[in-house]
Amino acid sequence: MKRGIYILPSIFTVLNITAGFFSLQYSILLNFTAAAWAVIIAILMDIIDGRVARAMHADSAFGIELDSLADFLSFGIAPSVLMYQIVLKDMGKIGFAIAIFFIIASALRLARFNAKAHCDNGISAHFEGFPTTAAGGIIASFVLSYELFAVGPELTVKTIPLVMKRMPLFFKIMPFLMVLISIFLISKIKYSNFKKLSLARPHSFQLLVLLIIAIILIFTYPQNTIFVIYMLYFLSGIVGYFIRIIRLRRHK
Repeated sequence: MKRGIYILPSIFTVLNITAGFFSLQYSILLNFTAAAWAVIIAILMDIIDGRVARAMHADSAFGIELDSLADFLSFGIAPSVLMYQIVLKDMGKIGFAIAIFFIIASALRLARFNAKAHCDNGISAHFEGFPTTAAGGIIASFVLSYELFAVGPELTVKTIPLVMKRMPLFFKIMPFLMVLISIFLISKIKYSNFKKLSLARPHSFQLLVLLIIAIILIFTYPQNTIFVIYMLYFLSGIVGYFIRIIRLRRHK
C-alpha cells in the first residue's frame, strides 16, 4: 500500500519530465507554441504531484530528488532553449551566455531548495528566491502571448489589448529579464509559497473573489492571463523586499 502511494505522485513527476522533453524537441523543430504549451503542462504536473504527495502523506527523499530533476529539465533547460531559439540566438555569445546563466541559476536554486527540504520540518510560508516553476512559467507564457501577437489580423483567440500592445517591448527586454530572473532565482528574496493554501479550509471572501476572477480570465484569455499572473508574482517579491526594508528602517 505504501509503495503504491509513493508511486502515484511519482507518475505525475514522470509526466513533468516527459512534457519537458517534448518542449525541447518542439524548440529544436522551431514549433515554439507547442514547446511553450509543453512547459505549461509540465507546470500543471508539478502542481498535481505535490498536492497528491501531501494529500497522501507520501513525501519522501526520493520524491524530492526526482521532482527537482524534473523541474531542472522542464523549468531550467527547456525554457532556456526555447528562449535561445527565439531571441538569444541572434545575440551571439552574449545570448548563449544568458541561456547558460539561466540554466546554472536554476540548478543552484533547486540544489539549495533540496538542501533546505532535508533539514526543515514542514512547508515554509515563503520560498527563498524566485521558484524555478514560476521562472519557466514566465518564459512559456510570454512565448504564447508573443506568438499570438505575431499571428496578427488572422488571430481568432481572445486577447487582452493592453498586454498585446506591449509584446514588442517585452520581446526586446526578454534577454535582460532572463538575466534578472536568473539573479532572483539564486537570491534570498522571499516569495509566497501557495503550497500551504488549502481550499478545504476557511479563507477570506476577498480570496474567493480573486480566485473566481482569475479562473474566468484564464478561461477567457488563457495565454495573456497566465503571463500577467506570473509577472505579477515576480514583481511581488521585489515589492515585498522594499516594503520589509522600509518597515525595518521605521523600527530603528
